[in-house]
Amino acid sequence: MPIHVHSWFSFPVTDEPIIDLHSDHYFMGEALRLAARAYEAEEVPVGAVVVRNGRIIARAFNQVELLKDATAHAEMLAITAAEEAVGDWRLNDCTLYVTKEPCPMCAGAIVHVRFARVVYGVGDAKGGAAGGALNLLQFPGLNHQCEITRGVLEEECRTMLLSFFSERRVANKGAKIEQGTE
Repeated sequence: MPIHVHSWFSFPVTDEPIIDLHSDHYFMGEALRLAARAYEAEEVPVGAVVVRNGRIIARAFNQVELLKDATAHAEMLAITAAEEAVGDWRLNDCTLYVTKEPCPMCAGAIVHVRFARVVYGVGDAKGGAAGGALNLLQFPGLNHQCEITRGVLEEECRTMLLSFFSERRVANKGAKIEQGTE
């Protein structure tokens, strides 16, 4: 890797791209890695990270089936971990990164803990509550509204979800054929 030092710079400039560890793409990449863990565990592949002052303070992925808990969405688990890390239920100086648009349950919790910002990958026109089916995160009658950034690494997030549900359909169809119910 060649290093060039220019007289008008007081630091070396390299030919390699610099990774911005504070970028939305970086943190969504971390959420995608967690979504892949959910996928491997046969959970809906959604991952979430909570960032405060440029550092990840909480990580989680969907664990509804693993925990037999309908509320064990990635966002809910990440919120609980972040509250523990911060020592308070208020997360108003934090950003949530999640691979799929939050559902109404998660959006309610997001508003309640007062996230400053929510960044998500792929939208959910049928059940999303951050602008898809409805927008609880910016609902005027609630005590808090979040800034929303949509579509970060959207294609990667969408591809993972589509692949997961496609595999589930094939597996379910195979199970029905084996049972003679199809």
